[in-house]
Amino acid sequence: MKKLIYFIEYIIICFLFILFKLIGYRNSSNLGFIIGKILGPVFRSKSKIIENLEKANFFTNGNVKIAENVFGNYGRIFAEYPHLKDFRNNKLNDYIKIEGIEYLEKIKKENKRAVFISGHFNNFELMAMQIEKSGIDLAAIYRPLNNIFLNKTMEKIRTKYICKKQIKKGRSGTREIIENIKNGSSIALMIDQRVREGAKINFFGSLATTTTIPAQLITKYECELIPIYIERYNNIYFKMHVSKPIAVNKEKSIEEITSFLNTVLEKMITKNPEQWIWTHDRWKK
Repeated sequence: MKKLIYFIEYIIICFLFILFKLIGYRNSSNLGFIIGKILGPVFRSKSKIIENLEKANFFTNGNVKIAENVFGNYGRIFAEYPHLKDFRNNKLNDYIKIEGIEYLEKIKKENKRAVFISGHFNNFELMAMQIEKSGIDLAAIYRPLNNIFLNKTMEKIRTKYICKKQIKKGRSGTREIIENIKNGSSIALMIDQRVREGAKINFFGSLATTTTIPAQLITKYECELIPIYIERYNNIYFKMHVSKPIAVNKEKSIEEITSFLNTVLEKMITKNPEQWIWTHDRWKK
């Protein structure tokens, strides 16, 4: 039964992807926002978003509006997938600006390895794409979708247009990460999702199970640490911020470094709370 539901979802999404491609990037993104606000609460709990916002100590009065816009931004990201090819092929360059591109150029020029960290912000797929387009040998970590039919399509989009080296999240993926690092590749990964294996680290005032992989890579393989953040402005434009490499005290513990990374992530989220995906049960025990 579940496979049948997944297949029906896949057919509907394929139809929508064709529609989005036909109506162009601007119209797709705006239509996606409407679809997200209407259908988002059907698939994800609005109350969970509000609960997470309150847990993170955001102002209560505006949380319903933030939750609605979170769903709208979900819709925009979804509707923009058919246009990632045009971002990759520079046809939509006018819609994205990159601040700190000189740091990417330096990594490439000096042939250094870097750990790029970020979270699921709008439109997060563009970050790994732009890093790879700069000429950096990059491997990106991703979580496969539950829908087995749709996942094949998404993996094809990711490897063809976002980042050629894709590593599945999990134990086997951890081994691939180490192999890529040893072979000179840089790594891009999101640090904002709950993981099965990690450390309980403070995140917006409450303990959250957090990946320690970035801290381990930085200390063991002496990689550069570079936070990346992307924000949406005027609905359909993006500004990607590449931070200057952060010097990390290697004598600090893995937990201390991971705590610092959570602090960096908190600042990113606080800047535009409605542009982060609050639907994850981030503080689940």
